[in-house]
Amino acid sequence: MEKPKVFESARSLLFFAVAMLFLLLLRLGWEYRDYRAFIEKPFYFTLASVENAYRKRKANRSYQVLKLRSDKGLHFYTTTHRKENLSGSRLRLQLFPNETISYLDYLGTFYVKSRIKRVLPQEKSMKKSLMERVASQHSDGRLGNFYQAIFFAAPLAHTLRQKVSQFGISHLIALSGFHLGILWGVVYSLLYLFYRPLQQQWFPYRFALLDVGTVTMLLLGAYVWFTGAPPSLVRAYTMLFFGWSMLVLGVEILSFEFLAAVVLLLPVLFPSLLVSLGFWFSVAGVFFIYLLLHYTKGWDGRVITLAVIPVGIFLLMLPVVHMVFPVTTPMQLFSPLLSLLFIPFYPAAILLHMIRAGELFDTALLWLFEIDTTVMEHQLAWWLGMGYMALALLAIRCRKAFYATLGSAGAYAVYLFGFL
Repeated sequence: MEKPKVFESARSLLFFAVAMLFLLLLRLGWEYRDYRAFIEKPFYFTLASVENAYRKRKANRSYQVLKLRSDKGLHFYTTTHRKENLSGSRLRLQLFPNETISYLDYLGTFYVKSRIKRVLPQEKSMKKSLMERVASQHSDGRLGNFYQAIFFAAPLAHTLRQKVSQFGISHLIALSGFHLGILWGVVYSLLYLFYRPLQQQWFPYRFALLDVGTVTMLLLGAYVWFTGAPPSLVRAYTMLFFGWSMLVLGVEILSFEFLAAVVLLLPVLFPSLLVSLGFWFSVAGVFFIYLLLHYTKGWDGRVITLAVIPVGIFLLMLPVVHMVFPVTTPMQLFSPLLSLLFIPFYPAAILLHMIRAGELFDTALLWLFEIDTTVMEHQLAWWLGMGYMALALLAIRCRKAFYATLGSAGAYAVYLFGFL
C-alpha cells in the first residue's frame, strides 16, 4: 500500500494555499502595524545581545560594526566608535529609527543609528561555560571559534568566515537542518537501542517512531533553546517537527506537495522568512533533493547517499547560489566530499569534546584553513537564474526538463571552474 499524500487532490492543495495566503496577509498586517509604531518614534530604548562584531576603517577612523538581536526579537546592525571588543556583550541601547528603514528591512535585518547607554556585565551561564571549555581544548583560536560555531551557533570571526565561503561549506558551519538531521539520526538511534528491548518485553503494542521520536524531538528542542534559538535553527526544527509528525501519521513526506505545504506554512509562523536568503536557499536545496530522489527511484541507496545527493545538490545549487554570492574558488569542488565527511565528523567532534579530547582533528583542520586558493567572482544574471528555476519546476512533471536542468547546471559548473 502506498502512503497517503498530504493533499488528496490539486484542489485541496489550492484551498490550503489560499488559506495560508490569507493568514500570511493577516500576519504581515500585524507586523506592519508594529513597524509603523517603531519608525514613528523619535527614539527607542532596548536591551540587545551582540551576535557579532568586527572592526572597519573609514577616513582614517576605526569603528565597530555590531550585529544585534534585541529582547523584542528585532535583528539589526549598528556602529560604534568604542574601542573595547563588544562581541558577545549585552547592551542597553537608544535607537533612532526613521523612514529609511523599509518594511522589508524591518522584517529581516536592518541598519539603525544608535547610542550605547550601558554595557552590561556578561552573565555567567552554562552555555558560556561550555563554550569556554570547548575553546580551552585548542591552542589556535580559530579552531575554538570553529567548534563554538558548529556546536553553539556562535558567530565566526570575519577571516574564518571568508575562508569557509571560499570552500563552499558555509552550510556546514551555520547551524541548520543539516546539523539537526545528523543529531536526529544519532539521538534517535541511541535511544532506540535502549527502547527496543523494553518494547519487546513489556509493551510490544507501542509505536517506536512515536515514543522515541517524541523524546528525540524534546531533546532537540531543548538544544535549539540552549543555543539561543537562532532563526536558521528554529526554522529547521519546525520543518523537522512537521516531517516527523507526518511520518507518525503515515503520510508521504518525500513529495513535492509536502514541501509546498511546509513552504506555505512557515512564513505564516515566521513572516521574516519571506526576506531570509537562508530560508529560500534551504527550500531550493530540499527541492533539488526531492527532484533527484524522484528520478532515481529504484537506484541503490548507497549510490544515492554517497554520490547522487552530494554531487547532484552541489551542481544544481551552483546557479542558485551564484545569483547572490559571486565568490568562486577551485576548492569549492571539494564541497560534496567535505559535506559527506562532516556527517561522521560532527557527532564524533561532540563526543571528543565531551571527554576533553577535542584537539584530535586540529592538525587536519588547520591544514584545511591554511590552504591558499585562487578566488574569482562571477554573479549569474537574475533573469538566467529565474529561467533556470522555472526549468527546475517544470522538471517535476517532465523528465526531459530534469535532464535539461541537470545539463544546464553541469555546463555552468564547467564555465565557472574552467576559468580558474
